[in-house]
Amino acid sequence: MKISVNTEIALTYLSARKKQTAVASLGVMFGISMFIFMQSLMKGTNDYFEKMSFNSTPHIRLYSENKVADTHMLTSYLTDPSVKILTNPKQLIQSQGLTNPYGIIKEIQRNQQIANVTPQVTADVIYTSGSVQINGNVAGVNIDQEDKMFDVQSNMLVGDLHDLNRVNNGLLIGKGVADKLSLHLGDNITVTSGTGSPTIMKVVGIFATTVKQIDDTKSYANIVQAQNLLGKDRSYVTDIKINLKDYNNAPQVAREIETLTGYKAEDWVKANEQLKAAFKIRAIILNSVIGVILLVAGFGIYNILNMTIYEKIKEIAILKAQGFSGPAVTSIFLQQAIYIGVMGGLVGITCGFGITYMVSRIYIGAGTLKYLPMSFYVPHYIEAICFGILTTIAAGFFPARKASKVDPVTIIRG
Repeated sequence: MKISVNTEIALTYLSARKKQTAVASLGVMFGISMFIFMQSLMKGTNDYFEKMSFNSTPHIRLYSENKVADTHMLTSYLTDPSVKILTNPKQLIQSQGLTNPYGIIKEIQRNQQIANVTPQVTADVIYTSGSVQINGNVAGVNIDQEDKMFDVQSNMLVGDLHDLNRVNNGLLIGKGVADKLSLHLGDNITVTSGTGSPTIMKVVGIFATTVKQIDDTKSYANIVQAQNLLGKDRSYVTDIKINLKDYNNAPQVAREIETLTGYKAEDWVKANEQLKAAFKIRAIILNSVIGVILLVAGFGIYNILNMTIYEKIKEIAILKAQGFSGPAVTSIFLQQAIYIGVMGGLVGITCGFGITYMVSRIYIGAGTLKYLPMSFYVPHYIEAICFGILTTIAAGFFPARKASKVDPVTIIRG
């Protein structure tokens, strides 16, 4: 394939200075490798923590929010234009249960973005075993739907979660509850709610989410059993948990569900604001480090091309004397920067993949985390090579422009 004269000269200059070219390419390679590694680490850890939060938190939770009294009733009763003022407002007395929950579920399921919906009855209880008592909460659920949404089975230590549907008064308890009350599979435990009578229940399974607050307090019961604990009828539901096909749409869908039902719809973003803030801070830190690395690589290319121009100043003057225009000379040196960027980029994405893979095999063995979470996300590799090439073009532009302004008459005379 025939190449242009400018390209041939650029390649000649690069091959004539092999060490400098290799050093510049290594700088780009290192920057791109670190870009890929850090982006993979950041996305991998973010995905892991999001997955962990979704093990117990739905994308959207629908519930009856406690409301504080306002001037709405005063305005309805006193229709005159006077200003209504409510002093020392108190929380309104209202039921924690949802009105017509199963009708609400049918309406929610009409939304094409919904993946799963399940009702829940939440009960604050006291667990008693012998003379030991601890506070906790029972989640009354349809265990099949719960497992489909949150993969409860993966957290089971002993027992079969489906025994909740087969054993009367069956209870799945967290490992922390089991340890504090010295309970094992098949043991009995007394569970008392604030509005119901004490109920003897049988431990049919023990789970561990590795989240201490959950494992130390939470248990699962059949939804009918939870309603019995509270002394409620079969229509009593405190929460509706919703998972979407794309959890990123949760804030928007939550607002739609609030408008539809009139109840509070809390999306996972609001429920995990501290986690999202941590993600943003980590992204700023890592991107700053990556930017500094590529900036250093860019300065290396800038210095090498500057040295090339200084050493080849007479050759550049001869080229211009032979009729090479300023843009042609700019093209020669800009091409050198691009070739350095391409060579460094190709090696960099290969090294970045290799480093990411090796780090992903580092054993952690903490809780449910076996290996360091890394992401092999293809757009990161595309972004890396594009970012690397743009950096080298920016670094090579100013030396190339300087070369294009060389006055051949002055150089040859001098």
